[in-house]
Amino acid sequence: MSVRPSILLSSVVGFGLLAGMAHAEDITIATVNNGDMIIMQKLSKQWEQQTGNKIKWVVLEENVLREKLTTDIATKSGQFDIMTIGGYEAPIWGKSGWLRQMDDLGDDYDYGDLLDPIKAGLTVNGKLYAVPFYTESSFTLYRKDLFDAAGIKMPDQPTYDQIKDYAAKLTDKAKSQYGLCLRGKPGWGENMAFLGTMVNTYGGRWFDMDWKPQLTTEPWKKAVTDYVDLMKKYGPPGVTSNGFNENQTLFASGKCAMWIDATSAAGRVYDPKQSKVADKVAFTRSPVAVTPAGSSWSWSWNLAIPATTKKAETAKSFVKWATSKDYVKLVGQTEGWVSIPPGTRKSTYALAEYQKAAPFADTVLKAIMSADPSKPTKDPVPYTGVQFVAIPEFQGIGTFVGQQISAALAGQKSVDAALEASQKQVTRDMTRAHYIK
Repeated sequence: MSVRPSILLSSVVGFGLLAGMAHAEDITIATVNNGDMIIMQKLSKQWEQQTGNKIKWVVLEENVLREKLTTDIATKSGQFDIMTIGGYEAPIWGKSGWLRQMDDLGDDYDYGDLLDPIKAGLTVNGKLYAVPFYTESSFTLYRKDLFDAAGIKMPDQPTYDQIKDYAAKLTDKAKSQYGLCLRGKPGWGENMAFLGTMVNTYGGRWFDMDWKPQLTTEPWKKAVTDYVDLMKKYGPPGVTSNGFNENQTLFASGKCAMWIDATSAAGRVYDPKQSKVADKVAFTRSPVAVTPAGSSWSWSWNLAIPATTKKAETAKSFVKWATSKDYVKLVGQTEGWVSIPPGTRKSTYALAEYQKAAPFADTVLKAIMSADPSKPTKDPVPYTGVQFVAIPEFQGIGTFVGQQISAALAGQKSVDAALEASQKQVTRDMTRAHYIK
């Protein structure tokens, strides 16, 4: 669909933004180098034209972004006017007074259109501290052509035993065809995002009700052993360097028979402009083992304004523009309807153009709405969060454990040694933080 720039500009002006041109400002936005944010950066030139403001972009790899933003927000150095943060950070930083409230973007913003569980996850004591840019759960993407050729039928929700079987049958390393691609890059939001769900469905948990770490229990050992075994036998080379973006490239270039990861990938692997296998992709739910509880994650990438900014009104203007209904339509009109940011607004899923272009839309929405951070595990836990634990200490804890498991994946230590080291370190951290009495 071809749309004239003048029409596109008029479609997103309805925010009273032009009034700010007399007081133009430069703002700095830090964001992650994911595809949806790259589109936001590209289209932001229209907001700059409308308002006269200018944006300096700081676009970073996920682990680097988290480290930089955490340091900046905690030290109040004020380098950024807008931050892209996750559903983990938003309530913790909001509660700490590090973020500005986001309840005042105007009646025309239509807060009621935001998906309720996502909005609730960004709210503390009735106050909203970030607004969602896109939201995801996790699911299983697979190559239907390879499955058909092998005579395999993917069930509606596979088990991990079935995933092992399929991966063995579909691996052909001589053709650079790997049965399964999974995150191996260490980080609480990289390999531990996937592994958190795998441990959950194997019946494990991070902590018991007394906050004692459970990292050497049988479910953890079984889940991590299976993960390491799967990747060594059926995964691509260099797996310890592969995060979300790297696996997306592998899958889109035809190297992976299966990939278990974020639902937000669907728009890109189904896009023939970005994917060599766009017409060969199918999807199903995340695999399960002992329990379905916590088998697929719940995550949102959000725009937030740090309390340190001196350009709050300009920052709010951009945030409102980039998370609006009209922005969603703008992406559809310029980048293709399959590429619009998913999982934030009810109205997105009512768009006929999106329903037609995105066969995965309903499945993704159901996955997002069904993930329950308040009941993430088979056994009771004192925390919320599916693939993370919603406490400030988890960023350090999750990253340390991710590094240990990455070392096991690289063959530098055994799974048992990695989990024993993790158990000792996490116990020490939780004791120092006075969770363990």
